[in-house]
Amino acid sequence: MKPAEAYILKQSEPFRAIMMHLQAVIEYTLPVAELEYKWKLPCYYIGKRPICYINQSKDYVDVGFWHSAHLSKKFDSYLVSENRKIVKSLRYKTLEEVDDDVLIAILKEVELHKDKSFWK
Repeated sequence: MKPAEAYILKQSEPFRAIMMHLQAVIEYTLPVAELEYKWKLPCYYIGKRPICYINQSKDYVDVGFWHSAHLSKKFDSYLVSENRKIVKSLRYKTLEEVDDDVLIAILKEVELHKDKSFWK
């Protein structure tokens, strides 16, 4: 088993279910993305470019996007920055909070900007 998959499976509920669902949506939406274990987190890469990571932190699961500076303003109300300079993320405390349509739309937009710098 890959370290990234082990990380996901060792999480307590409801975080494991959330992360497994996110993993399925990401891999369905971006079939070329590879799941790797970087910085002690499950991270998705397309080629050598990081796309997003999944992390269980405190009482939520974070899906962080490095290319958030290039995302449409229509996603601003969904994304959290919390004083981070580059990364913005979607946060989920329950599986029911996951809006697949929003996640898929962001993933597709991030894929369009994968070759750009993280900075705008």
